[in-house]
Amino acid sequence: MCATCGCSDHDAVTVTALADGHARPAEMPAQHMHDHDHDHDHDNHAHGDHDHAHPHAHNHNRPHHEHEHGHAHQHGTLIALEQEVLARNSQLAERNRGWFEGRNILALNLVSSPGAGKTTLLERTIRDLHDEPVISVIEGDQATFNDAERIGGTGCKVVQINTGAGCHLDADMLARGLKQLAPPLDSVVMIENVGNLVCPALFDLGERAKVVILSVTEGDDKPVKYPHMFRASRLMILNKIDLLPHVSFDVERCIDYARRINPDIEVLQLSATTGEGMNDWYVWLRRQVAVDHVAEATP
Repeated sequence: MCATCGCSDHDAVTVTALADGHARPAEMPAQHMHDHDHDHDHDNHAHGDHDHAHPHAHNHNRPHHEHEHGHAHQHGTLIALEQEVLARNSQLAERNRGWFEGRNILALNLVSSPGAGKTTLLERTIRDLHDEPVISVIEGDQATFNDAERIGGTGCKVVQINTGAGCHLDADMLARGLKQLAPPLDSVVMIENVGNLVCPALFDLGERAKVVILSVTEGDDKPVKYPHMFRASRLMILNKIDLLPHVSFDVERCIDYARRINPDIEVLQLSATTGEGMNDWYVWLRRQVAVDHVAEATP
């Protein structure tokens, strides 16, 4: 999981506010790229009820000090670290949730595999709704400002978070992005997470709901292949339905798979490119905003 793939390396994360469609320079990710190889032995150390020592070599000419061990370690230390990371993230997510609630801001976490059409969906939504409601965007990508510049082209406030080696946003990154974004009261914050159907399912950001976008150019069995994501999401959007005549994708089977995983998941079918089905998405979105307003008015 993330402690293994390096996502917890916050030194590589940059947060950049885009104003007027132009990106400000961001710091380069901090990586240990100095070149020196050496070998050394570890002292004896314990793994449960046994001790051992093992020599290994490591090359500092790699990001994040990748170590080549003679055998894999999958013991309690790694599990404990992952639990600690998730517990810390949950605390920060609750703080973000309170921050949103105090400002009557609806936050939605858009998740998908790469290329499912999240950015196109956001561009069209922002242009079609004409600030009813006002939408701001947090963009998450490992590198580049490409998607943030597209969103900025709509006139929308947008902040780019580049995660470096990280494969998802976490609650701390979002909090840092929100400071730059400063969304207005009574508005909507769309969080476009890093394209990945695995790790974003595990990290609560403090959002009201996760919205998973699945395009019909992907396999219709994605819900059962990546069940955590579909279990964690409130809404599944089937995007690119204009391409259905040209691809082998069984819509009914996909929806059936999704509801086997999550019986309560709502489903919308649309094409962000042609606009087909987008009104259903706008009705859903405005219903979420209305729920926020009712909750605020209730003593």
